[in-house]
Amino acid sequence: MQIDILTLFPEMFEGFLNQSIIKRAIESGKVKINIINFRDYSDEPHGKVDDTPFGGGAGMVLKIQPIYDAIESIKKDDSHIVLLTPRGKTFKQEKAKSLSKFKHLILICGHYEGFDDRIRLLADEEISIGDFILTGGELPAMMISDATIRLIEGVISKESLESESFDNDLMDFPVYTKPREYKGMKVPDVLLSGDHKKIEEYRKKEQIRITNEKLKDK
Repeated sequence: MQIDILTLFPEMFEGFLNQSIIKRAIESGKVKINIINFRDYSDEPHGKVDDTPFGGGAGMVLKIQPIYDAIESIKKDDSHIVLLTPRGKTFKQEKAKSLSKFKHLILICGHYEGFDDRIRLLADEEISIGDFILTGGELPAMMISDATIRLIEGVISKESLESESFDNDLMDFPVYTKPREYKGMKVPDVLLSGDHKKIEEYRKKEQIRITNEKLKDK
């Protein structure tokens, strides 16, 4: 898979690309990530990418020209273009699975007071990470990339993926490790019993309990 991220702040991605699973996925060739400063595609002096909105209003608006030209220079026949915006559909695990099937993703990070609405016409879909406002699309781009990359075959073990939260519409069950008791806090006896059937039943019940509690809190 190849992921191209269009942003005005490439430096924000340095830590993301050079740590843990994402770094290993890049080094193993499972994914290629390009961070593209779309300011480089501006046709104005000093790389200007924004301007005041027609009709008046606060702040500056990202212009369509730099983003259009950036996309035109990198898109392929199999590219899937995603605009990161609060107006998009909320990102969930099923969407991560869907995105992991594409060979080439282009993620567009907005900034400032918004973007020329014609930029929406360039995207195949719009995605939001929740009903709140951030200063830009860089953090959502990292979150979506992370959730998607880890689903690519060979990035992490199949065993880890099989027991994850949301795969069966349930949250994950609680897990414990040594010591068996710490400052009065004990590991549930069933997990120490060696009875795999009872352990499986316990974990399923815990998944249902935790999921119901989560739904109750929403």
